[in-house]
Amino acid sequence: MTRCRDLSSDTHAGAAPEVLAAVNAALRGDAPAYGNDALSERAARGLRDLFETELEAFAVVSGTAANGLALAIATPPFGEVLCQESAHVADYEAGAPEFFTGGAKVTPLASRAGKLDPAGLKHALALRDGAAPHRSQPAVVSIAQANEYGLAYRPDEIRELAGIARLRGLRMHMDGARLANAVAALRTSPADLTWRSGVDVMSFGLTKNGCIAAEFVVVFDRNLCAGVGAELRRKRAGHLLCKERFVAAQLLASLEGDRWIAWARQANAAAQRLAGRITAATGLGPAFPVETNQVFVRLPEAARQGLVARGFGIAPPDPGSGLVRLVTSFDTSPAEVDLLADELEAVLEGRAEG
Repeated sequence: MTRCRDLSSDTHAGAAPEVLAAVNAALRGDAPAYGNDALSERAARGLRDLFETELEAFAVVSGTAANGLALAIATPPFGEVLCQESAHVADYEAGAPEFFTGGAKVTPLASRAGKLDPAGLKHALALRDGAAPHRSQPAVVSIAQANEYGLAYRPDEIRELAGIARLRGLRMHMDGARLANAVAALRTSPADLTWRSGVDVMSFGLTKNGCIAAEFVVVFDRNLCAGVGAELRRKRAGHLLCKERFVAAQLLASLEGDRWIAWARQANAAAQRLAGRITAATGLGPAFPVETNQVFVRLPEAARQGLVARGFGIAPPDPGSGLVRLVTSFDTSPAEVDLLADELEAVLEGRAEG
């Protein structure tokens, strides 16, 4: 029987069988602690190969920690992080970036469909000229890939923002919780979407794409890791993992045969199918182009509640926009999408359950 999906978030999905098998294999025998094991060394090489460059990387177990530590490496406590107004780092991490950085200020800027506007960024930086020492000093520009509305930054868009940042001596941070979905959607390389376009440091998310509590801080500008500051921040934050090999095993299983991209493609394709079926059922098109695995639509509240009553997990509308977000996952099947669409049609037509 086709199951009812929880489409509130891709974090509600389970884990890929290949990932579970890799973790199970890593359970056998002893291994050195704190990332000094063979799997962690292979994972570091795997990331260098994936991004086609030398880099520094370390594992953590949450995206919040990855973002917080990445920003802490890139900004001093008196620094300012400029991001889009819908940014996860500004709106959904309970002040963790400020905590990890020791007090840096996170400032949301106006955006277009969740993307930073280059003109707006220039204007914000111009307003900060000559403000020292009376206010926080701009230190980092942060973007999310894919962004909070499911849109992917193209390489030229990243390069433009990074160029503005460079002129002011700012670093470029990327929240890569859904980097896989962006890479799959744009059919370009991870390198082109990151360091080749000017990204200095990023969080690289695996948890939303078939893994279990597996994230990495990836530092492309290795000067940011000079000395022991980055290592001590990680330890002090409680994310120097004694059994890092279990996160490394998940990364290696994901990279093998480009599974991570195949899983992201499946999630993206499911979102496209879902958007099409909802449009056919309601006449309501998505509020934003469906590029990755997120669909935003203004469903009638009675229809949303009807789907919830039929067993689907669907979050309430965003209070600010009235939009309902539906998120597909690495294992969302066409049959599951069609079941939701069929049930939506039944709700709208007033047919009884069952």
